Amino acid sequence: TENPTDQLVTAESYDAGLIVAGKPAESGLDEAALRQIDTRMQEFVAAKQISGAVTLVARRGRVVHLGAVGKADVAGGRDMAVDTVFAIASMTKPITAGSVMILQDEGKLKLDDPVSKYIPAFKDTKVTGGKAPSREITIRDCLMHTNGLVSDQRNVGTLANTVELLAKSELAFEPGSKWQYGPGLSVAGRVVEIVSGKPFDQFLVERIFAPLEMNQTSFHPTDEQLQRLALLYQPTADKKDIERGNHWLYEVNAATSPNPSGGLYSIASDLVRFYQMVLNGGDLNGKRILSADAVKQMTSLQSGELETGFTPGNGWGLGFCLIRKPQGATEMLAPGSFGHGGAFGTQGWIDPKQQMIFVLLIARQNFAGGDASDIRTEFQRLAVGAIRD
Repeated sequence: TENPTDQLVTAESYDAGLIVAGKPAESGLDEAALRQIDTRMQEFVAAKQISGAVTLVARRGRVVHLGAVGKADVAGGRDMAVDTVFAIASMTKPITAGSVMILQDEGKLKLDDPVSKYIPAFKDTKVTGGKAPSREITIRDCLMHTNGLVSDQRNVGTLANTVELLAKSELAFEPGSKWQYGPGLSVAGRVVEIVSGKPFDQFLVERIFAPLEMNQTSFHPTDEQLQRLALLYQPTADKKDIERGNHWLYEVNAATSPNPSGGLYSIASDLVRFYQMVLNGGDLNGKRILSADAVKQMTSLQSGELETGFTPGNGWGLGFCLIRKPQGATEMLAPGSFGHGGAFGTQGWIDPKQQMIFVLLIARQNFAGGDASDIRTEFQRLAVGAIRD
């Protein structure tokens, strides 16, 4: 499964920001060292930590490792494959943030606009106890979780209805005063619908997925894609094995879709295209999605000294988590690396200093660790450990 197609990569194609399969040595990585990633993932399968995994490493515009181990469906005997489809959950959030930045690039909205400019119900949103906030929540607050909105990020009916209900709920804190993970990206996605005049899922297809050729990424997987879905697993009561799990994000339902906070399904080779576009400063294969300035805003510290999740030493950009002080699960990444995880253990991270992209796709719940899981830590450690220049 490793590099099924080796293509000749020229200096010209790298300058154009292509993302192609390449030989590890061309990107300064050791092939034998990269092969240890699959071996290590297989050990996690044997230890009943995961049913299987898809891992992808890219460096300097080339995919240098793409591996699939274990099962996508244990009972059905279906192997994990490089095109296995995963529920990427909150890895949706940076893509949603990107859609907002497209509209900012076009001068159609400003990050510091109050949300009420587009969704009037937010004019009357109160802080806990019924008092008026010292200022209204802004689009920027929605992209970086400084808005005070609280929910499980699940849609209640349509996206429009969900956001109207959020506007009627009380804020947990004064906007901008602290960081608390929440449904802000759903509000941002609704703003995109209102400003663009298009359903959110359609806007993403037209402005991000189609130009980037992310043809397997969608809120509405086809029947064929659902046949390739990695099923969700959780530990058995005695923790000695894994069993099927359930979660509302796996309920593909047109009535409650799209969910800009966590509803996307994707595959590794699609996700790397979005991340490479960001790493390139907003374009891929000659198609510009975002301005360089928009990418800089998304991937630089916006949260100041506020304490943020999900592992120590992090801050927040716009839609992206930012590594300020690498430690633990992030110690092998340079300061300024950015990315986002998902509820089921998936991870996508970009280290601009090393010009590297790390994509980990698994499907599990109710395990300890979250963004600090051993699986993520070991994957990144082995990938960075393969650097030879």
